[in-house]
Amino acid sequence: MISSELKTLAQYMTGEFDNKEQALADPAWYVHLRTWQITVPFFTEDSITIFAEQANIMSLHKPYRPRLLRLQQKQEKLQVQYYMPKDPAAVNGAATNPELLKSLTIEQFELLPGCLLDVKVEHLADGKVFTAALAPDCRCCFNYAGEVREVSLGFQASKDEFLSYDKGIDSTTGKALWGAILGPFRFRKR
Repeated sequence: MISSELKTLAQYMTGEFDNKEQALADPAWYVHLRTWQITVPFFTEDSITIFAEQANIMSLHKPYRPRLLRLQQKQEKLQVQYYMPKDPAAVNGAATNPELLKSLTIEQFELLPGCLLDVKVEHLADGKVFTAALAPDCRCCFNYAGEVREVSLGFQASKDEFLSYDKGIDSTTGKALWGAILGPFRFRKR
């Protein structure tokens, strides 16, 4: 059964977003990005699953970072489990190509075991704020282009805004290499 809180989280997370205001205000640190997050019919018995990808506004025809986010509720706990495509080129562009999106199958994706976020809910007068962070015992690592990559994942979702705290991490030094180094990317729903 899908709880009302899980449905609200999915509603806040789905749509087309960009960080235009942030990129204009601080172009040295924030590139102008567009992000798409669209529900797909995977794990429907107990979850809501979102296909996500993003692109630089200057290269919308070259989306990257395709992934699945499986929103789940286990007892009273909300969690988000990440999956990545086995062949990213085969799914790139699905967020803006309805036929490709419809053709996606769960077999095209693999579970990223350490990439599990715990979600906390704050109830406000005008809605809710969902804050997701890696579980304390998790390290999100995966193989990409023959190398082990580490990512620090996190987000905050509200009715009109999606903040991304995602950063690439140097596994040797623990330092951030890319992403939300000076603070979150602030995406507004369009």
